[in-house]
Amino acid sequence: MQENIINTVSKKNGQDPILGDLPPLGMDAKSIVEDFRRYFSHTLGREVSEESTYQMYASLVLSLRDRLVERWRNTRVAYREADCKRTYYLSLEFLMGRALNNAILNLDVDPDVAKALGKLGVEMEALVEREHDAGLGNGGLGRLAACFLDSCATLQLPVMGYGIRYEYGMFRQKIENGHQLEEPDHWLRDGNPWEIERPECAIRVKFGGHTEYITDQSGRMQVRWVDTRDVMAMPHDMPIPGYRNGTVNTLRLWRAEATEEFDLSEFNAGSYTEAVASKNAAEHITMVLYPNDTSENGKELRLRQQYFLASASLQDVLRGWVATHGNDFSQFAEKNCFQLNDTHPTCAVPELMRLLMDGHGMGWDEAWAITTRTMAYTNHTLLPEALERWSVSMYGRLLPRLLEIICEINARFMAEVALRYPGDIERQRRMSIIEEGHDRQVRMAYLAVVASCSVNGVAELHSQLLKQNLFHDFYEMWPEKFNNKTNGVTPRRWLASSNPALSSLIEEKIGKDWRTELSELRNLTRFADDAKFRDRWYAVKQANKERLSEMVKHDCGVTFDPASIFDVQVKRIHEYKRQLLNILHVIHLYDRIKRGDTADWTPRCVLIGGKAAPGYMMAKRIIKLVNGVARVVNGDPATKGKLRLAFLPDYRVSAMEIICAGTDLSEQVSTAGKEASGTGNMKFMMNGALTIGTLDGANIEIREEAGAENFFLFGLTAEEVDSARDAYNPGAIIENDPDFRRVMELLKSGHFNLFEPGIFDPIIGSIYSPNDPWMTAADFRSYLDAQQRVAVAYKNREQWTRMSILNTAGSGKFSSDRTIEDYNREIWHLPKIDPRKL
Repeated sequence: MQENIINTVSKKNGQDPILGDLPPLGMDAKSIVEDFRRYFSHTLGREVSEESTYQMYASLVLSLRDRLVERWRNTRVAYREADCKRTYYLSLEFLMGRALNNAILNLDVDPDVAKALGKLGVEMEALVEREHDAGLGNGGLGRLAACFLDSCATLQLPVMGYGIRYEYGMFRQKIENGHQLEEPDHWLRDGNPWEIERPECAIRVKFGGHTEYITDQSGRMQVRWVDTRDVMAMPHDMPIPGYRNGTVNTLRLWRAEATEEFDLSEFNAGSYTEAVASKNAAEHITMVLYPNDTSENGKELRLRQQYFLASASLQDVLRGWVATHGNDFSQFAEKNCFQLNDTHPTCAVPELMRLLMDGHGMGWDEAWAITTRTMAYTNHTLLPEALERWSVSMYGRLLPRLLEIICEINARFMAEVALRYPGDIERQRRMSIIEEGHDRQVRMAYLAVVASCSVNGVAELHSQLLKQNLFHDFYEMWPEKFNNKTNGVTPRRWLASSNPALSSLIEEKIGKDWRTELSELRNLTRFADDAKFRDRWYAVKQANKERLSEMVKHDCGVTFDPASIFDVQVKRIHEYKRQLLNILHVIHLYDRIKRGDTADWTPRCVLIGGKAAPGYMMAKRIIKLVNGVARVVNGDPATKGKLRLAFLPDYRVSAMEIICAGTDLSEQVSTAGKEASGTGNMKFMMNGALTIGTLDGANIEIREEAGAENFFLFGLTAEEVDSARDAYNPGAIIENDPDFRRVMELLKSGHFNLFEPGIFDPIIGSIYSPNDPWMTAADFRSYLDAQQRVAVAYKNREQWTRMSILNTAGSGKFSSDRTIEDYNREIWHLPKIDPRKL
């Protein structure tokens, strides 16, 4: 009915009859104040006597969102009129963080908003603190996706993000008696004023049921997926503004709903629980980010999430295509690209085949040609356990039609392998998408490689190792598919917004162009030997350290002295990231203090933060160890003024914005060959921190850009790690190193767990194990030596500051703008569309 009403209204003079010729909203302080007051009093129904900081925050957001919506609408019109190629970025995570400061910066209304809030007597900082972190991600993967969307909008590329609107984001972490406790992170408890719900664009997603094969009147075989238990995908759109360029792209997040609210007959019969069972079951899909998958139910829910995202997103894209082009798909591959952010969205491969064949009547070859020309796969991990694998039985129960398509893809692929490598049965076994065995598995990463036109890693070493190891057979077969796209982060959030004092100092010397062309930071190199500039750089860093120190005191109850070196490791807690190596060093420093070995000492404050997956017991035990060591170190009078250790609870994007600006030393100490890239290392570098790290992930490229002399290198290389495994004897390493032996004796004595005997035995056992995949003991001595070089270097303030400047100056390569330019030039081939030229 709504469509018919709109269609009966004719356009006059080329104007939209409903919108007319709306004048643009004012960007000045007076206009913002007027809108703020109207939202506060009329829309939110508040009075001064009922003053609420959150309602004030919401009023400011709605005022800014109106201005974004103008640009948002113009952007959509520009893309539609250009009929241009588009990319759809499918990701199970988008770690957006807070949006207010980012919107103000990108809209270029910083002074006007400050002036408006001044007139209203409202403090900006109080409003910023009322915004909940949109914790729709676990770590680097989700934050990378957020940075990429920012860069796509800034570069004016027609890219749309698709994700899930989790009701509860990554859990809120509390520390109780040193242990991690997980609490629900209900980030939507106050609503999300940035988003716009689009019920008219809801999509039906199928689960379960079975398939039927019928022959139509023309004698053609057709497949129907029937008796399914359907779920509705409700879209919520969030604006993604480019940097001061009029472009606003879209992040569409799907929320799961039941197809019917409840069974009224059941309800009237008094069966209240049963009446709403289907509604509750549907909503579980988007209830929690990454449910614990140690149980069968957890695994099933994760697969449901992945298919829900893929199906809703692809149906949405195809619906838009048909609305514009009808059922003519001849140009679809030329006009669309689906970028799979890691293996999670790989259900998109068989789902696109299903939609094209079962929904649009295509034959296999035509549908496969479109699928393999539009899918592109980014791999983010070398860890086998992080590559999606699903039991064939579970897959068939939940997604029977997709399993049929996957089996057909695999059969045709195996025939291709056999033709290419006749008689090589072992190669066929290795490359099969279906892993045979007692519990047959679908290897989703292999499916992504087979079906994609592009496969990329996210750092030079990572991409090389993909070709040499993880996907070696596939690389031999299709070398042209494989490429590298070194990750990056957005300089708008991670320098301009999070470190305004340093940004101002930089701009005073080299201008503002670096915000969109980060390579301009190279121009700072000529000021590294300017003593006055170094003094000002140092003063900014100290002010940032004081801000970080206040946060540590508030959140951890530990006092950090800004005169000390701030040594920081914040990231997901995982054995391969080796927070354990960091703690062993802290214990070593503590042992030195207790032995009186403190001549020429460099005071050090160590901050560790990150979340362990709820089912990852060893990672949770490492958190306990950090807190156990911190309790002893901080409580011992001998360490005063020399050493402090704190574990930051509930590490999040908004915390990192303070942390990266105040860090002196960035810990990037993963076992070589295990970290795909890292992005925290880039944020620290951009803000002038020096890195201590192995030759792993993007560390290699960071060292190249900063200069080897401005990077503290230690540890085995990836090749040395592999060659050392067979003869690895950590017991002998420990016994032959007096420092290491004393550290382990302290650990084994229970000095850090006097009232909880044996609690750290699993950690101790892992260090001594010759099968330790992370080879912690192998790198211990090299790490200690590098840390001693750090301690010596920090004492020379002038030299350290110079190194800090050169790290920032060398960070230009690590802008996500450069990464996205690489994706576009080599994979997407999108035009740049400026909506201001309409």
